[in-house]
Amino acid sequence: MVLEILEYPDKRLFERSVEVDKFDTELGEFLDNMYDTMIFKGGIGLAAIQVGRPIRALIINLVNENEIQDKGDLLEIINPKFIKKDGEQLYQEGCLSVPGYYEDVKRAANVTLEYQDRFGASHTLEADGLLAVALQHENDHLDGHLFIERIGFNKRKKFDKEYKKKSKQKPL
Repeated sequence: MVLEILEYPDKRLFERSVEVDKFDTELGEFLDNMYDTMIFKGGIGLAAIQVGRPIRALIINLVNENEIQDKGDLLEIINPKFIKKDGEQLYQEGCLSVPGYYEDVKRAANVTLEYQDRFGASHTLEADGLLAVALQHENDHLDGHLFIERIGFNKRKKFDKEYKKKSKQKPL
């Protein structure tokens, strides 16, 4: 089932999400709905808070070398904790909650993450490149932050100006 994605400036996007402590069929169904929503909207990642549920859950499904978003590569990450971040990379990011806006964001180049899967089993994941960026971007959502908070003062002023202009043009 495709869920509604919250869009900036919805205040719920700035809430800190709570840890998941129940790993049941309801969680599994919710993760499946998150996946359907992400694919339908053309995203590569989605945090639970983006669909109105403030729990520490996110999904990521990058496009593979054959330009296919294979569900077999889907990462379902519950209660993530970064245990290592190093290096630096600049990557142009976008967000389903800030549609139509893209900007370069500085992130760690290499990350190590501990997390649980939909069944509560613990895992460790090392990532670099786009996967490292996506993990940090989606985890920011769980902490109540959007990528536009990381773009610098002048770019943020420009974004706010463009956003206000676009908002005035939207029909009621």
